Parts: sequence; structure tokens; C-alpha cells
Amino acid sequence: MRFLLPLIVCCTLLAQPPLHLTQGPEVQAALDRISADSLRGHLSFIASDALEGRNTPSRGLDIAAEYIAAQFRRAGLEAPVDGGYFQNADFFEMSRPKEGLSVVLDRRGGESLTVGASDATVVRGHSAIHLESVPLYKLSSGDPKSEDVAGKAVLIEGRAGAFMRHLREKKPALIISTGSRGGARPAHELAAADQVDTPAAPVLSVRGDAAIKFLESLPDGLTPVTVRLDSPAWGREPVKLRNVIGVVRGSDPQLRDTYVVVTAHYDHLGMKPDGEGDRIYNGANDDGSGTVSVIELAGALASMHPHPRRSIVFMTVFGEEEGLLGSQYYSRHPVFPLSRTVADINLEQIGRTDDSGGPQVKSATFTGFTYSNLPALFAEAGKVTGVKVYDRNKGDDPYFARSDNQALADAGIPSHTVAVGLEFPDYHQVGDEWQKIDYVNMALVDRMLALGIISLADDPEPPKWNQTNRSAARYVTAWKTLQGSPGN
Repeated sequence: MRFLLPLIVCCTLLAQPPLHLTQGPEVQAALDRISADSLRGHLSFIASDALEGRNTPSRGLDIAAEYIAAQFRRAGLEAPVDGGYFQNADFFEMSRPKEGLSVVLDRRGGESLTVGASDATVVRGHSAIHLESVPLYKLSSGDPKSEDVAGKAVLIEGRAGAFMRHLREKKPALIISTGSRGGARPAHELAAADQVDTPAAPVLSVRGDAAIKFLESLPDGLTPVTVRLDSPAWGREPVKLRNVIGVVRGSDPQLRDTYVVVTAHYDHLGMKPDGEGDRIYNGANDDGSGTVSVIELAGALASMHPHPRRSIVFMTVFGEEEGLLGSQYYSRHPVFPLSRTVADINLEQIGRTDDSGGPQVKSATFTGFTYSNLPALFAEAGKVTGVKVYDRNKGDDPYFARSDNQALADAGIPSHTVAVGLEFPDYHQVGDEWQKIDYVNMALVDRMLALGIISLADDPEPPKWNQTNRSAARYVTAWKTLQGSPGN
């Protein structure tokens, strides 16, 4: 029988009391198992030079996956994927053609502009592309109607990835992006084998003064310009990537087949190709700290007898730095039914307290704090464990879409990222090393997370999206769709 909660449950206002908070000696014993020394030991390996920055794909990433699986095995977690801990994902490493791109902008009754190959790059769309005289629609702001942009080339100034995905759903023939997406792009990109030939609109990044000036001169809406585009197919080389998944199976006969997911990404940026001095992006805080916190939480909660009532899925994912690849892959190929998954707590940047906005000690924030009532439960857990859990970004939170919670939120599952610091001095720099982590504070935050996760797993009432928050409206809609879709 499919898991189907009444829709009214999803949409209850956040004014209701917080979810149930589990306490007691067994819970305290699990929290006490979380150790600063243990976290330091794990992270000094995960973020060591030996793993060379855990690029996706790389030997260092594979070693990290094996290490995480070994820790799940040591803690006695259930291995849910054919008796193993690895969800294997088939991908292609796509290589951009070095020549053959042709872009022409034709103005009705006026001049044409040929955009040189050095001023344009296809950044999404790996098959051969041929477009002839496609009308150009300029979108400066807002959310266009599907009938306005379907079958057209849509011109935007650099937008976030979530908006780009949303726009592609409206079936334009092409998206032309300027501004923040206009810089140089790597010669190789990763694409899931099950998506590489999908018919979604290609994305063309345009840069260069002449092209930008021409495009900026156009009026909003339907312009007097048509687009001609030819681009050859990309080369492709198969690669295998892995999410690492372990389960603490729930103890309650009714709730054990519902799931709380705890995630973090275990990849980072790899190495600088050349140069003097340190070349390794160790990624200790981003997101080695989240990865080792998943390991530590898994071991602590697995030690409980009995286990919490719901099953708890601990998952480290690949390819976040390449565009949420591992979490998006899981949302398309779930090991556990999405309709029976009640929440995702994604851990990101848990270790550094030297935030650019000032020290962040004994505190943590959840992105999209008011999008659901899930952060309120952890705020209650924080009161017990001595951690202030607060809303750092009021209203429409730009950080919500920047980590792996977004993939599961898009599927309709209440999902948030928890972080100690959202910005820190060595972000995406070679200086993000394990010696700079505040392990005592990280252990304290992990105890707050453990208490919140246990309470969430024990409460028969699942968390809910906030129907009064317009920023959460799309997720409420996705939740309703998810619950009505057979087989999820």
C-alpha cells in the first residue's frame, strides 16, 4: 500500500507547536558518543593531501567513498543497494568541440551580428544543435508564461541554476545567458547517461563587448532578432560515480518503512593544474565537515537500542560542486521511495566558526528557515544541547538552492541545509584545511543534529512545507504531485 498522507497535513500552518522532542538516557548516550577527536580523525584523512581534493571523478573521490563505506560497515549500518553501500551512477565526461560553433543574430530590417567562437560557448546541450531563424525573446525579470517562450530563444542575464532549470521546463528552443555565466568554461563537463540525450533546451553563454552591447540594446519581450545556431556534438567518455548510502533501520512496525535522509557531499574541487606552492583544494569545511558529521551521526544513532522509530538513511553524494549531480541522480533513482521520505537534513560547512560575518560559536542556521517547520524542531533540540539555531537569511533565501537539499526539495520533500558558517575566508581556496576546523564546536552542533534527527524519526507526524510562504509554494505543489504519483 502506497504511503499517502492527506494533503491538508502538508499544508498546516507553522503556527502549530514544534514536532515532538525525544529525550531520555538512551538518547543522551547516543549524543555522548559524538566526539571531537573522532571527527578530527575522520577529517584529517578525508581532507588530506593524499585524496588530492576529491574531484568528480578522481581516484581521491573513489578512496573517500571506500573510507565512508568502511565507516558505515564498522558502525553496523544496513547496506541497502544489493547488499552494498554504493549506488553506482553511469555518467559521461563530455568534451566540448574545439571548433564548429556558429552563432548569428539577424535583426529584421537591419544588420546581422556574427558571434565569434571565442565569445560564445554551449554550456548545456551535448547533442548536435541546428537552429534556423528562431525568434529571440528578451527576459529581464519575472517568470515568463510558457506560451511566450516556448519554441523561442530566450535571452537572460546570468541567473541561478534553479531558475535555469525552471525556465527549461517551459520548453524554449534555446537559452542565451549573459553576465555571470559569461566567463570561460572548462573543456569537460559531466552528464548523467540517462539524461545526456534529453531534448531540454541547450544553453549558450555569450560574452564579448560587441555581442553584449548588441543584446543589451534589444527591447524586453519579443525582439526583432532571430537566431541561427550550429554546434557539433560533444565527445563522450563513460565514467562511474557513486553515492554512498547506509541505513539505521527503524524499530517501529508502522514507521520503519518511512525515511529521514541525512546527506552531505563528499566531493570537492580537486587540484590546480599547475603552479607553485599548494595546489590541492582539500575541502575540509566544504564539505569534509559535513561528510564526517554524517559518519559520526550514523555511528551514534546506530548504537541506540532500540533504534529510532523511522528508518534513517545516511548518504554522502558525489558531484555537488559540479551542479548537485549526485543528489539529483538520487532524486531520479531513489533507493527508497520518495513518497515515503519525510525529510532531508543536508550538512554543509559544519566545521569552521570563523564566518566572514563574525564568529559563529554554539550556533547554526538552516537555509530556507521558514519554508517548512523542520528547522523549528532543530531549534528546540538546540535549546537542549546549547546551540542557537536561528534564521540568518530572512525571506527568500539565496542559499537554499546552493546545496544538495535543493534536489530533494524539488521532488517535494521538506529539505534544508544546515551550516555553521555560510561564508568563510578560505571558501573554494587551497587554504580550506582540516587544521582550521573547530572540532569541539562541530561536535556540539552534531549533538544538536543528532537530537533533532532522533526526534524527527520518532515523531509519527512528518514535517510540513509552509503554505503561507510564497517561496515554498513550488515545493508544496511538488509534494502534492509526489504523493499522487504511483511508484515513487
